[in-house]
Amino acid sequence: MGSEGSAPVVVPRNFRLLEELERGEKGIGDGTVSYGMDDADDIYMRSWTGTIIGPPNTVHEGRIYQLKLFCDTDYPDKPPTVRFQARVNMTCVNQETGMVDPRRFPMLGNWQREHTMEDILISLKKEMSTPQNRRLHQPHEGNDDQRVEQKGLAARCVVM
Repeated sequence: MGSEGSAPVVVPRNFRLLEELERGEKGIGDGTVSYGMDDADDIYMRSWTGTIIGPPNTVHEGRIYQLKLFCDTDYPDKPPTVRFQARVNMTCVNQETGMVDPRRFPMLGNWQREHTMEDILISLKKEMSTPQNRRLHQPHEGNDDQRVEQKGLAARCVVM
């Protein structure tokens, strides 16, 4: 033991992921962010889906974003890969692949073991509200179907 007498307890990967799963299933905060496992039979608990409802007073308001989070076997020591399913215009997201770029998203770039998938989703939602992202023009592809209230309104206008 020697100098490591006060080393923190390291929670094993599966226990940590089970804790995250339980928390994700209960719902987070105001319900605008959620996540869960893709396949309950995956014993390694690698593939997850997250959802972010865009924050008010931004171009993201009313949009529902689905993300894939992949926690490889080195999670939580290394961050998961995070990818938006639909196209989104944000400074930290690769426009071609939808991948969140760790060089442009500090939570992934400066990953700490204590960070969770919940922290990532909440941080991405906050990122949508930052001055550099809140007004960026968003691509139509993949998002129109997710803005039901506006789609219905447009259809009514055309009929009249």
